[in-house]
Amino acid sequence: MKKTEEKTNALRLLDAQGVAHQTHSYDPDAVDGEAVAALTGIEPDRVFKTLVTVGASRRYYVFDVPVNCTLSLKKAAHAVGEKNIAMLPQKDLLPLTGYIHGGCSPLGMKKLFPTCIDETAQLFDTICVSAGRRGLQVELRPDDLCAVIGAEYADLTE
Repeated sequence: MKKTEEKTNALRLLDAQGVAHQTHSYDPDAVDGEAVAALTGIEPDRVFKTLVTVGASRRYYVFDVPVNCTLSLKKAAHAVGEKNIAMLPQKDLLPLTGYIHGGCSPLGMKKLFPTCIDETAQLFDTICVSAGRRGLQVELRPDDLCAVIGAEYADLTE
């Protein structure tokens, strides 16, 4: 694993579970996920963004989709058995997850929420997700990510 100056909760969790992973640093001022993909040299289909939602039941859910795709709220709601879901307001992200916008990882949140990863992740040996702060991605096997956080694969994109 490449050395990082500061371990994030996400990286500590992977280390504790003995999950093989690699980190990729980039300019933390990158404006979006596709810029992150370009800066890390990883194709956008393999770089996943983490989105936090709230269902009609007031339960929270996490979805990871490729940065070059859009989450289908209808498909996401279906995947978790909700009538409908909405994106979590950005101001609620840090208090709920412990992460800020642009640095939200499905790994190491304050609480483990039901999580779905877009089924396209299964097409790749490895994918990248935020390592828990802006400027840092973690690359790992999608099945390892699912195992660590109890995630399931689902058709999530429009």
